[in-house]
Formats: sequence, structure tokens, C-alpha cells
Amino acid sequence: MHKKRAKAHIGLNMGPDQPLPYNEQYFDDADSYVASLLDFAGHDDLLQTLCGGVHLLDFFTSDPDLYSKILPLEWRDFFAQHEMTELLDLFMREDLEPLIKREANDQWRGGPLPPASLGDYLLHVRKHLLNRGMDVSQCKQNRTQKKLARHVAVGMNVKKVHEVGLFADYLNRLASSINPSGHNITHLVDFGSGQNYLGRALASEPYNRDIVAIESRVHNSERAKDFDVKARIVEKQRVKRNKKSHRAGDQEPAVVAAPPRSEVAKAKWPEIQRKDAVQYVDHQIQDGDLSEVIARISTVTGRNNAEQGIMVISLHSCGNLIHHGLRSIVLNPSVNAVAMVGCCYNLLTERLGPATYKLPELRPTTHLHPRLRNGKANGETNGATDGDPAGFPMSNRLAMSEVRLNITARMMAVQAPQNWSEKDSQAFFVRHFYRALLQRVFLDYGVVRPPSPECAGGVSPAGHSSPGTPITIGSLRKGCYESFVAYARGALGKLCGDEAVNPELGRLIEERMENMTDEVLNKYEDRFAGRKKDLSIIWSLMAFSAGVVESVILVDRWLWLTEQAEVEEAWVEPVFEYGISPRNLVVVGVKK
Repeated sequence: MHKKRAKAHIGLNMGPDQPLPYNEQYFDDADSYVASLLDFAGHDDLLQTLCGGVHLLDFFTSDPDLYSKILPLEWRDFFAQHEMTELLDLFMREDLEPLIKREANDQWRGGPLPPASLGDYLLHVRKHLLNRGMDVSQCKQNRTQKKLARHVAVGMNVKKVHEVGLFADYLNRLASSINPSGHNITHLVDFGSGQNYLGRALASEPYNRDIVAIESRVHNSERAKDFDVKARIVEKQRVKRNKKSHRAGDQEPAVVAAPPRSEVAKAKWPEIQRKDAVQYVDHQIQDGDLSEVIARISTVTGRNNAEQGIMVISLHSCGNLIHHGLRSIVLNPSVNAVAMVGCCYNLLTERLGPATYKLPELRPTTHLHPRLRNGKANGETNGATDGDPAGFPMSNRLAMSEVRLNITARMMAVQAPQNWSEKDSQAFFVRHFYRALLQRVFLDYGVVRPPSPECAGGVSPAGHSSPGTPITIGSLRKGCYESFVAYARGALGKLCGDEAVNPELGRLIEERMENMTDEVLNKYEDRFAGRKKDLSIIWSLMAFSAGVVESVILVDRWLWLTEQAEVEEAWVEPVFEYGISPRNLVVVGVKK
């Protein structure tokens, strides 16, 4: 049973009282929370429709229309009498209990009370969301930490400074607390280190940790090494040349030397005290086997594998990368702990076939992104209808429950509607309205085919029901969102221009829409403007409901750790302020 646990062998009581940050108001222990979560995610028809069974590309192309097909009439009547700002408050901030029990007045904000069935659904979603506030986490102690030194924070924006500052302190305390249990953490191995912001902070004062930065992109590692010099954790190399020979054009080998001690002493940062604080390893991560990386650590440090104690870390691991990192705790004797924060759920592949992803970078070809490959020999990959053993779900518990999350559900799970300001939400609504409206134009002009009648219900791989791969437009310049005409022209220019990703599609669009005028586009906007609020309501309900999808993904990772005989303790807790960094939950596992 995964009840609240007494502090076990971890010396500094690092782990939280609850292994999962569930809402104690509704659940007695982790087991009851997990059982309820899986039942809700696996059997609630409306939740499944809003989380993967509907896509906004279908909003103006479906018959009957999605709004009336998905939502009950009493909900739609209620929504019609309230503004979007009020509805967003109802979804995410209003106290629902009095409204459900009808203890409030007959009116709510000058209009009718929400239907009881709506209140029940909203409350059911809310109680299955994991708590994200740092006040529920032991990492709230980090708020008193020292700020990152200016030279260590070089290259970081405000969000990154917040994340790295808190997470570096958290990881240092975690590594220190594991040592008394008999595991000596000698190295922190960063999966997908990028430009090594986290590792640089951990290698610097006051932590002075030995870091192994695994990164497959050479340009990231080279940039990181430049930052290391500025952070004074390595000495800048100087190139000395024979000037006469150099002027004569001789290509003699350069002589590399460190700066004079006097020059170091004059620097405004502390004198360099350590060598090899950060070791960069060029390695494409395809699974959790770190034997090649561990061998390289042995070569540099002189330690044999038995003397090494590794904690695998990562800040915002992309897609399957976090799965590989978590699996490293059972695949490598030297790995004694894992502590990873994930992101980009849309880039997860799927263990339970048939595969539902349509994104180009996830298609089953031999050209998969290295971080998304399943690690099969000789570049072999699964077919389009096969599952990926490295994908979601990890745990046997979810696999037995046959919980599936398609690409749309996973994409929606990275939303953070609780952070939307009124300006943010209006910008989202305009953008999605224009994109859905352009899809209707594409349908009318024969660029896409009509959606299938079963569009709401998850029959489509991408959650939208038009045949073929969805037309991806991506970001456009700010001016493109001033009107639908500007948006359509900007999108068409991107799809049909010289740098179009799909030239064949571009030629088709040019051929079918050659005579499209601004007047016609304006008529489309006028015709569908009255349904913009309906689309905004559906989008908001999708984003709000998808918080349950994120809970399922995180619970799956925690369950997988608890299923491993090698793992003594596992937990999930928030490590950043949600308002600054919404992907703020770390998954931790400690070996026996």
C-alpha cells in the first residue's frame, strides 16, 4: 500500500510524506487516488472526448457541429449567459461545493447557476489534478537559497534562473541525503544537458558537484563550454603561435596554455579550484543503458565502476528521454538514484498499439529523432500499427488497464490554463479561431477532405478526423493575428513559399486557392464570428480537462518505479513555482 509513509532510510528526510501530491481532501492514500484516477481517465466519456476525442481543426468542418454534439444543452444554455472570463474562473478557481449543493443564491455572477452536472464534472477533474503548489512540497525550503551568481547564470532567462536555482539546490540536498543510506553519489549525470545550465550551477560554488553532461548535439556542448569559462569552472585556453612562422603561412600545431596565475587573480570571479568539474559526453540516448558513458567516466576519473555512485538527473526531459533516464536505475549497477522533470508529452511514443501519432518527428521511419528511437538494433523501428516498448505507458499497472493517450491528449497536457491571464486567453482564442476557420476554407476549396461522421470520439489518430496528416502551420509573426485576412495570407505564404516544408502540399494549395480574395476571407470571418465563443469554451474545457492526462503520465512513471525490485523509494513532488514553470513536478527514485 502506498500510504503516507514514515520517513525511512534517507538521512535528511528528503522525500515528502505523500509519495504523490494528491488532494488529501478527497483521498486517504496514494492507492485510492491512483484507483480513482485510472477509473476516471479510462471510463468517463466526456473526459475522453475532451482529452483526445476532439480536435479544433474539426470545429467548423463537422456536421453536426462539435459544440452541440459534445456538450449537453443545459451546459450550452448556461455558457451563453456568461462571459469567457467568468467561465474560466468557474472552471479553475471558483469554490464549486456550494454551487453543486445549491447552497448559493439562485444566481451566479448576475446569471443562472451552473447546472449541477457541470459542477460535478469540473469538481471531478479538479480532485484528480496533482497539487502543483510548492507549499505542499518539502522543496519550499529552497526559497531561502542563495541566488545564482551572475557569472553562473550567464545565458539564462528569468524562467531558467528560477528553475536552475531551485533544482540545483534540490538535487544537491537529495544527493547528500542519499549518502548516509550507503549509496555514495559521486557523479550527477544529466540526460540531454543542452547548454548545461543545470550542470554548471551544480559544478559551481556552493555545490562543487562532479557533472557528466550527455548531449548529442555538438553545437550545444560547444556553447556550454564557452559558458563554463565565463562561470570560472574551467580555465580559458590560450593559443600561442610562432608569429614569424604564422605570418609566413606555416601551419604549425598551436600550443595551448592556461592564463597566467596573476591574470586569474585579477579576475572579478573566484580563482578556479577544480579541474574536470564537468565532463561532456557526446552520446545519442536510445535507452537507459549507460555502460558506454560510465566507461568514459572511469577513464577520466580513474575510478572503477564499483567506486562510482551516479544519480541521473534532467531538467525538462523531452518525450521518451525521461523514460530512458528512469530505466537507467535498473539497467546500471552504478546508478543509485534518478531525479527527472519531464516535458513535451506530445513527443512520447506509445507502447500500446495501434500508434496514434501523426507528427513527422514521431513517424516510424529509420530517420526518427535519436531521442525518440526505441533502441532496436540496426536502426530497425516499429511499424505504424505497432507499439513502442519505450513509450507510454511505462508501468504494468497502466498497461494492464489499457490506458491510452493519443497525440491530441498529450499535446493538450502541456497547457497551463491556470496561468492564463485575460490577455493570454484572448490571444489563444483568436489564434485557434483563425486556424479552425482556415481549415473550413481548406475544406471548401478541396485542400482537405470532409471529416468522418465519427469525428468526436477518438477514432482519428490525431484526434481530428480529416484523412491524412494534419496541415501544420506553426507560429506566424505578430501582425498575422490582427485579422483573419492577415492570418490566412501569412499561413498561405508559409505553406506555399520557397521554404515550405511540404512543397507538394504548397502546390496543391496554390492551385486550389489561386483566386481567393480578401473579400471572400472577410465573409468567412463574418459568417463564423458568432461561434468563436463556442470554440473558446471547448478549447478551455479541453485544456482544463487535460490536467488529468498529465496526472496519468506522472503517476505512470511513479508506478513504474514502485514496480521495480531494485527501487527502495519513489515519489513525485513540485520543485518550481507553477506560475513561472508549469512543468514543475520531479519524479524521484532511490535504489535499495
